[in-house]
Amino acid sequence: MSEILGYGEDAFTFWALKRHLAEILKSLHEQTQASDCLIFFRPSFGRRGGEGRAEFGEFDAILASSQSIYLIESKWDRQLRSRRNEIALADEQVLRHKILPWYLKNWDAQQYSGNWARFESEFQSNFAKVFQRRKIAPVGSRLAEDLELVLNKLQEHCKRFSCDYRKPRNVLLYFHGNESRKIERVAAGDLHFEVVNIDYRQYNSGNFIALDC
Repeated sequence: MSEILGYGEDAFTFWALKRHLAEILKSLHEQTQASDCLIFFRPSFGRRGGEGRAEFGEFDAILASSQSIYLIESKWDRQLRSRRNEIALADEQVLRHKILPWYLKNWDAQQYSGNWARFESEFQSNFAKVFQRRKIAPVGSRLAEDLELVLNKLQEHCKRFSCDYRKPRNVLLYFHGNESRKIERVAAGDLHFEVVNIDYRQYNSGNFIALDC
């Protein structure tokens, strides 16, 4: 079998979700079996965000268990200058953890699936009020298509397990080794993040991680 070695936060995130999902769920005080989870890896909601635009960036992952939805950011100690026990997220990272929950709160697959134009028409004024100088995803855009798929899948999953898809939880996966300290807190404005520290020292090869499963 071929050997696949990955580098950086994306690779470490994939490795953790594939190989150590049970430990992550335990750290989040979950009773869910890994086999009952739905995971989006690196879901993109557009990279060209900014004033007057609808795109709001990429999560490292979205995890739906039988209890909750988790919006995940990942950080790797080798790409951080600070050695404090706190990580500060950039404003655009914090913003996406507000925008996607807005969509989750207001989306109803039974009413809007296949009819994004209706959703946009009914909620664009509310979106503009909550997120000033930003736009709701326009009908016919790739962003609207991707959002509809993700929202439908998450809603379907949560209805199956009776979890509350309207109140996602924010999570930081912190990959540490090289004698760096664990992270205890995330500075993200008025948002709360749960931290899952993952020690990779016994699994890595230099700065690479094995991805073959």
